[in-house]
Amino acid sequence: MSIRTPHIPMLLMIVVVGLPNGANAEEPTPEEGFVALFNGESLEGWRLAEENKESWKVEDGMLVCEGERSHLFYDGELAPFKNFHFKAEVMTTPGSNAGIYFHTAYQATGWPAKGFECQVNVTHADPKKTSSLYGVVNVDDPGLKDNEWYTQEIIVKDKHILLKVNGRTLVDYTEPENQATSSDQFERRIGEGTFALQAHDPKSRVYFRNLRVKRLD
Repeated sequence: MSIRTPHIPMLLMIVVVGLPNGANAEEPTPEEGFVALFNGESLEGWRLAEENKESWKVEDGMLVCEGERSHLFYDGELAPFKNFHFKAEVMTTPGSNAGIYFHTAYQATGWPAKGFECQVNVTHADPKKTSSLYGVVNVDDPGLKDNEWYTQEIIVKDKHILLKVNGRTLVDYTEPENQATSSDQFERRIGEGTFALQAHDPKSRVYFRNLRVKRLD
């Protein structure tokens, strides 16, 4: 399943040579209560992990990851977040893998130990596909295609998590009372924290744009 870019009168569509079809950035439609997390020009408000910083770049209004494992954490004045509605436009390329973490915290190296990962994966070998609440509630077929933009939504309210793709709910999860940590290495419990984007491996090139959030407190 894919979404079509809505027709906006007088909007000049510029195709960027060398990028996948539709990879050029577009001006987002204003949404009541939502605040942008990414200015489209720089990493202002974001903090790179110490490992493999070269895996991230800003390109034509997009955050682009491609390279060894690296994480990019939102470190702006809006953090931390507890109850919120997050939206981002995402595009994968064939065989790529990435992720969107929430309720996490800055970590210099390694896979983030705190918070949850919303999976980004349409055709990578990992069976946990896009919009999985990774390792908690997994999705095996999000109905998407590589090289096409989709909108990922993450909604957290108290102990309830909704993950939506193109308006369709793929995960509806309520955390049990007194939930234990997932393991000694990872604490997958609802709390509060920030967002982080994941660069997974050198063969995974993924695009993110129009990242925005609305508090639900």
